[in-house]
Parts: sequence; C-alpha cells; structure tokens
Amino acid sequence: MALMRSPRCFARLSADWAKSPWPPTPRSRAPRAFPPLISNAEPPTVGSSLWAFSKQAASSSMAVSVRLTPGPRSLWDEPLAISVHGLAPAQRVTLRASLRDEKGELFQASARYEADAGGQLDLARAPALGGSYRGVEPMGLFWSMKPDKPYWRLVKRDVQTPFLVDLEVYEGHDPQPTKVLAQVVHERGFLGPGVKRIPVREGNVRATLFLPPGSGPFPGIIDMFGTGGGLFEYRASLLARRGFAVLALAYYAFEDLPKDMKELHLEYFEEAVQYLKNHSQVKGPGVGLLGFSKGGDLCLSMASHLKDITATVTLNGSLANVGCALHYKVPCQDIRRPPVFQT
Repeated sequence: MALMRSPRCFARLSADWAKSPWPPTPRSRAPRAFPPLISNAEPPTVGSSLWAFSKQAASSSMAVSVRLTPGPRSLWDEPLAISVHGLAPAQRVTLRASLRDEKGELFQASARYEADAGGQLDLARAPALGGSYRGVEPMGLFWSMKPDKPYWRLVKRDVQTPFLVDLEVYEGHDPQPTKVLAQVVHERGFLGPGVKRIPVREGNVRATLFLPPGSGPFPGIIDMFGTGGGLFEYRASLLARRGFAVLALAYYAFEDLPKDMKELHLEYFEEAVQYLKNHSQVKGPGVGLLGFSKGGDLCLSMASHLKDITATVTLNGSLANVGCALHYKVPCQDIRRPPVFQT
C-alpha cells in the first residue's frame, strides 16, 4: 500500500502497464478466446455431469478388443480360443474371419453374436445366431470359411510360411456391416518349433522328410495325396509335431517323375518304404501308410504286396486300384496280355 501512495512510482507503473497488452499473451501460445460471462445454455445438473463423465471414461477405458489363446500364432491343427472384451451388455456384433491363399484367392466366414450381461463374448460358450454357421462352435470361423471363387480349394504348398487370418468385430447384425470395432491378425502355421524339414532325392524317391524335435528314433509314416500330382507337405509337417517321422511322397507330376498317371509301378513305392524304414531316426520293425483319395488305394496295394508295412490308413480312397494301371515285377507288355487258360 505504501508503494501505491507514491505518485512517482504510480506514474512509472502506469507507463509500463500501457506498453503491455491486456489480457497478457503467453509467449508460447496464441491469444485465448475467453468464454462469455452469460450463456443461454441451461446449467448442468449433478446427474448430467456424472453421466458425461462415465461416458467419457467408458469410451477411453472400455475399448473393444479380441483375445486369442494361445496367442498371436498357432499351428493349423491347434485349437484357438476366441473371445471379445469391452462390449456393452447384450451388444450385437458380427465376427468375420478371412484369409488369402498363396494364389491370392479370398476365403472368408462370418457369424452373428450377442454379448453377455458383462459385455463379454466367448465363442466357446456363446451360440452363433446366424451367418456361416449356427450354435456353439469355438472354431466355426475357421472351418466354415468358403472361397469367393466357386469350387476353389484351400491348399498350402509352402509349409515354411503361415496363413495370415484377419479376425474382425463389426457393430450390429447388418448383412454388410461397415463399422469395425476391433481387428487382429493371427498366424496359422504348419511347421512346429523344432520340426526338421529335409528334402529327399534318394535314388528314384522324390519326397520331403519331416522329423520331430528330439533324438528319436520315431515311428515312421509315408503320406500320399491323390490325383493332381505334385508334392503336398502340410499334413506331414503337422504330424511330425505329434512325434512321427513322416515322409511326404510324390509319385507323379513333380520334378523328373512321370507327368501323368497313366501307369504306376509298386517298385517306386517299395523303394520309398525301404528308405524310410532304414533311416537312422525311424524305429522299426516297419512303417505306416497314410493316403488320401488315389493315395489311399495305393496304400492298400502297398500293404497287400510289399513287406515292412505295419499299419494303413486311407481317407476317401477306393478299395481297389482305379484310375491307372499298376504294375509290380511284371513287364508292362505282359500285364496287358490276356490270360491263357489251359484245358
């Protein structure tokens, strides 16, 4: 108060104030616009303030998320637990799974669900209300995927790379939902930890050997597919993780093997049996056979005529040799010669 009573000091302070803008402007920011002192809006009540605060807190701390167990990566034959968290009670959502194969073709599936009273969705307990399937199907989004291209088959040729599966959660049950609430990418692989992949070019045999982790020896299996030819490894690579030494065997339309399936010779398959049986990581006394389609009836022929076969499994295979001529220790011209009956 003594300072303000001095006329000389007051004049000096007044001159300094005149040089400064009012309100004062901070150096690091632009001038602020002050709110009007009088507003036509109704004053907020206690209830509306609490509602606004809870809504803001819910939007920041209750974001929708997808939880996958065992994690972001799994093997193709491994169960995957899928759950969605952060939904509203009884909220309706649509789940979608999609992947592209090695040729870029799209496979996808979708299902409609409703969250429980706590805003959670567990596919192991909640039933699908429609879409690609209905009912409780924990892995329904995977087994029900269909190609956009009609009659296109999902095939994995390079087992050293995984399939990338997009899992998305959409709001509502619209046939074509657009609002994405959550999204995650999951890797579904074929080559388990520690599994060894060994290309085989021994004699005439064209194959790939998969060995499980560990020192062995392991039970041996020869795995074959059907018409179409080539070498398919995805089933053998997955079986190796289960403790089997598996030889994925090609028998035509691969490298220097015959280009078509006009005729086959059991000697080729016999050579493959002996290669696997005599491998240092394979325990005897024999080997098992696993075949799909044409590979299935070849397994039955091998078990009927070859030694060292201890078990045979055929999937969707014929009970007799079909589709081509099959020879064993008989020249081709003799096998086609009509039998001569003596009277």
